[in-house]
Amino acid sequence: MNDTAMQDSETNGVSRRRFITGTGSLLGAAAIAGHAPRARADARTAAAPIGSGAHVPVLVIGTGYGGSVAALRLAEAGTDVHMVEMGMAWDTPGADGKIFANTTRPDDRSFWLRTRTKQPLSNFLGFPLDKDVNRRTGILDAEEFGGITVYQGRGVGGGSLVNGGMAVTPRREHFGAILPTVNAAEMYGTYYPRANSGLGVTTIDPAWFDSADCYQYARVGRKHAQRSGFPFLFVPAVYDWDYMKQEAAGTVPKSALDGEILYGNNHGKKSLQKTYIERIRATGRVTISPLHKVTKVTPAPGGGYTVLIDQLDTGGRTTVTKTVTADKVFFAAGSVGTSKLLVGLKATGALPLLNDEIGRGWGDNGNVMCGRANHLWDPTGKVQSSIPTGGIDNWDAGGAFAEIAPLPTGIETWASFYLSITKNPHRARFTWNAAAGKAELDWRTAWKQPSIDAAKTIFDKINQKEGTIYRTDLFGTYKIWGDHLTYHPLGGAVLDKATDNYGRLHGYWGLYVIDGALIPGNTSVNPFVTITALAERNIERIIATDL
Repeated sequence: MNDTAMQDSETNGVSRRRFITGTGSLLGAAAIAGHAPRARADARTAAAPIGSGAHVPVLVIGTGYGGSVAALRLAEAGTDVHMVEMGMAWDTPGADGKIFANTTRPDDRSFWLRTRTKQPLSNFLGFPLDKDVNRRTGILDAEEFGGITVYQGRGVGGGSLVNGGMAVTPRREHFGAILPTVNAAEMYGTYYPRANSGLGVTTIDPAWFDSADCYQYARVGRKHAQRSGFPFLFVPAVYDWDYMKQEAAGTVPKSALDGEILYGNNHGKKSLQKTYIERIRATGRVTISPLHKVTKVTPAPGGGYTVLIDQLDTGGRTTVTKTVTADKVFFAAGSVGTSKLLVGLKATGALPLLNDEIGRGWGDNGNVMCGRANHLWDPTGKVQSSIPTGGIDNWDAGGAFAEIAPLPTGIETWASFYLSITKNPHRARFTWNAAAGKAELDWRTAWKQPSIDAAKTIFDKINQKEGTIYRTDLFGTYKIWGDHLTYHPLGGAVLDKATDNYGRLHGYWGLYVIDGALIPGNTSVNPFVTITALAERNIERIIATDL
């Protein structure tokens, strides 16, 4: 069925499923219909990986925010789903008894197929921080393109495994610039609340924040911001604050207070593994295959799609290539993964009907980092929680929102550290390099200058007020700005351009994008709540009309 036929089918009467979905609750729909799926044994998600020759109703490529939303809602609606994930499951402790490695002690769990770490903060007090590690399918990928390094999570749970957990809903007045074809009233009335509930978003107790040693660094950041006339905001997060209080009291194993963040968090952080994926497992309708990488998707002769999948070992080697048939395929491999895959499929003739918007509209969410050297009478604390809780908002006046970020080194640094999200207009494009057999990104490092200029509207003023200077030892030698990276890749298959207004890829019935690739380059804040909310919106419509 083509897009026009689908739209016509929506207007010709109101189906029972569409009526029920209109109530805004898929769980309620299942209950009203009397067909709420019984929870089956969790063994489905721990079963053998998908086999060659399998035929599945829905294949979801990726297990991050968008993919997890899609799998959960499809399963709740009674559809069996198989998810494939390029990274590992991250459910087995290492020799130290922990699943994830510590930020200050990287090992072969830390980086994706690297022999040397590539940390976003590469230097400290004149010393390089990167170290040699054994090559393995670790949790953090530092993927290098011309002009930029893109950090991405690798494993079941995607980016939720490695981000700082800052769960920010954009200010409503900014939403029109983020997703101009999406109804803001629906997003703020239904889908943002649904996403925040599903993710377990909460805000720190302000009284505890004011007294906790581990947030001295954030209180210093607040003081400096306010003295320069900038609003300080408490930022919601996906951390168990009761657990963090117990960490501070010394009654449970330390996690955020042991600096765990960059390579995963062993205890208090509510990654997707503890929220959406936990609920996915309880449905009994979803199977997950880790260490599986999709390389090709083509229309199958009998309908649906033929999907080629490489099964990997922990050294990144292909051990077997499998052929699977899926009635519908959801691309949820993250902005970079989805964009690279679709660009390659179009260019090589596997999916030639994809339109020319594929690969376009990619942005870095305006990410830029910097540090400030404070006075000796302004210590930031030896113990710093790795979960940021505060931000400085200068978006309207200067085009920047800055996280007050930790430097969890275990020593006093007298330094304030920030990740800024800025209003950067530049957008890059993924294209296919046939000679090299890979997708390339045309980002230029010089395009970071608007981000630096926006961040300077905050930090130049703070430095002038406080009589402080920028740190020059964090990103190399005599280098102030971390302008070489992004943690927030967005775009590449933009909503209502590469897809229709609900993520259906133009040219192919049954192919969908449901991740950050849909969002054109910037969300004005940390993006994962918006990715989740948009996925909730889109999958509700898809279930109502396409299944």
